[in-house]
Amino acid sequence: MKLNKLLTSAAVAFGLATGAVAADDKTKVGFVYVGPVGDGGWTYEHDQGRKAVVEEFGDKVETVYVENVAEGPDAERVMTQMALEGADLIFTTSFGYMDPTINVAKKFPNVKFEHATGYKRADNVSTYSARFYEGRAVQGHIAGQMTESNIIGYIGSYPIPEVIRGINSAYLHAKEVNPDVQFKIVWAFTWFDPAKEADAAKVLIEQGADVILQHTDSTAPQAAAQAAGNVITFGQASDMAEYGPKPRVSSIIDDWAPYYIARTKAVMDGTWESSDTWDGIGAGMVKIGEISDAVPAEIKASALALKASLADGSYHAFTGPIKKQDGSDWLADGETADDGTLAGMNFYVEGLEGDIPQ
Repeated sequence: MKLNKLLTSAAVAFGLATGAVAADDKTKVGFVYVGPVGDGGWTYEHDQGRKAVVEEFGDKVETVYVENVAEGPDAERVMTQMALEGADLIFTTSFGYMDPTINVAKKFPNVKFEHATGYKRADNVSTYSARFYEGRAVQGHIAGQMTESNIIGYIGSYPIPEVIRGINSAYLHAKEVNPDVQFKIVWAFTWFDPAKEADAAKVLIEQGADVILQHTDSTAPQAAAQAAGNVITFGQASDMAEYGPKPRVSSIIDDWAPYYIARTKAVMDGTWESSDTWDGIGAGMVKIGEISDAVPAEIKASALALKASLADGSYHAFTGPIKKQDGSDWLADGETADDGTLAGMNFYVEGLEGDIPQ
C-alpha cells in the first residue's frame, strides 16, 4: 500500500515537473514601451510588431508588455522584473532606455536584449533602428511643394541625432523643390504628451506654418491642424489615416513586425547573436503611407519616384553639395554621408535657423 502511494506521489510529482517544463518550453518575450499602446503612433506600431510575433508563433511564445514606462530608473525596474519573471528576450523600445538596458543586461547574461534606436551593445544586447530620415526626405519633398506660406513647422521631441537627421533631411528636400521655404522648429522635450504636442502645433500655426511635421508620438498635432482648417500634416511612426485625406496627406510607418519575428525565431533556434540593424525604405522597415488625393497628382508622382530611388539605393537622402549651418563644407558635390556621421549628427545644415538645444 505504501509502495503504491509512493509511486502515485512520484507520478504526480513527475507530472507537475513535466508540466512545468512544458510551460517553460515557451519562449517568453517582453516589450518595454515609452507610451501607451493606443498612442496611434510610435508605441502603437511596436505593439503591432508584438502581435505579429504572437500570430507567427502561436502557443510557442508568451509575450508581455509594460506601457508608459519613463526613461530612467523606472525602465530599469521594469526590465529587471521582466527578466526575473523568466523573459528570454526583451525589446526596449525608446532611445532613453539605452543605459538601463545595458545595466540590466549585465545582471542577466542569459537573457537577450534588443534596444531600439541606441548605439550601446553587449554580448547579450543588440541595437536596431530605422532610417526614418529617408521617410523625412519624402515628406519634405511633398511639404515644400504644398506650402503656400512657405513656412513649415517641425515639432521635435529631443535633440538627439535621430531627430536632428530627420529635420535636416526634411529641410533639404523641401528646399530643393522650393528655395523660399523656411522651417520653424519647436522642441517639445517629450516623446508623448498630447497637450504639449498640441500646444507646439498651435504655436507653429500662429507663426504662419501651413504644414506641420512632427517627431512626437501622438495624433494631437493632427487634431490641432484639423481645427485650424488650412494646415496639412504627416502621420508619424503610424499611418494616422483617420485624419486623411486632409490634414494628414501621407505618413511614415515603422514596420517592426519582420524584425521582431526574426529575432524571436533566432532566440528559439539558438542562433541569436548581438548585432546592429539600421534598415530603411528598401528593406521595408520604413514605409510611406498612402499619399492622399489632397496632394496634386504631379507632386504625388515625383514623391513616389523619390521613394523608389531611396529604396533601390540609386539616391541617398544626404547627397552633396551640402554645407553645415555655420557655412562650412560638409559634403562635396555628389558625395554621400557616411553612417558614422549620420549616427552622431549634432548639427543643422545650411539654411536652418536657430540653435540645437543642449
